[in-house]
Amino acid sequence: MRDPRDIIKRPVITERSMEIIAEKKFTFDVDVKANKTEVKDAIEAIFGVKVEKVNIMNYKGKFKRMGKYAGYTNRRRKAIVKLTADSKEIEIFEGI
Repeated sequence: MRDPRDIIKRPVITERSMEIIAEKKFTFDVDVKANKTEVKDAIEAIFGVKVEKVNIMNYKGKFKRMGKYAGYTNRRRKAIVKLTADSKEIEIFEGI
């Protein structure tokens, strides 16, 4: 099994992600090769909470150009993790 900190890259801090914290849903950027089970196990291992559900979204890279050079930005994968009702909140989102 891979290290949980290799699967979870960073939290996503946006206006929308802050609104859904009231529903015990937290948003993270995850590894593009990670599946729902790996994300669930990683969140439980890192933060010590119980995960009820995981939703994953894939984003294609955007086309960008700098002068005569053209290419795509990196693709990414975002996971929205819903915690169980009896679970505590994740510490990194407190006070934001």
